[in-house]
Amino acid sequence: MVGAMIVLLAIIAVFVVFRAVNRTEPESAVRTVDYQPVVAAAREQVDFPLLAPPELPAGWRATVAEFTVTPPSWHLRVLTEEQRYLGLEQSRSSVRDMVATYVDRDAVRGEAVDVGGESWRTWTDSGGDTALVKTDREVTTLLVTTGDVDLLMRYLGLLQEQPAALQ
Repeated sequence: MVGAMIVLLAIIAVFVVFRAVNRTEPESAVRTVDYQPVVAAAREQVDFPLLAPPELPAGWRATVAEFTVTPPSWHLRVLTEEQRYLGLEQSRSSVRDMVATYVDRDAVRGEAVDVGGESWRTWTDSGGDTALVKTDREVTTLLVTTGDVDLLMRYLGLLQEQPAALQ
């Protein structure tokens, strides 16, 4: 009886070691998407310039790219190489609505920062999210991250206007 128990424990140990050695974990459960076709389609349906990076830095990847026709809104979600979240939102919604939706209802308005001659307002929440927001031609643009303002500034430097076809 003791011998059978030792054999059974040995078989279990071999099975556990075999599974541990042969198991491969996926790199990430988050899928990567190609955002460029969404930008191209959105440009045909909006009357304001969309912001989008022509390409992302090495190690960064787009995970969500969505365009909604009514009301027109553009959303791009990116993960950096360090797995920091970056969100880009453009819509005809108010600053307050956008901040409540994408940062926090209780977000705190911070200092204005000058980026390339344009004034952007900072917003933060207690969970560590930071956002830059501006309104131009009745379109609110919001950039949000789980990182810091420097990461947002780097991302903002990558963005280029994609002219709308309906202007």
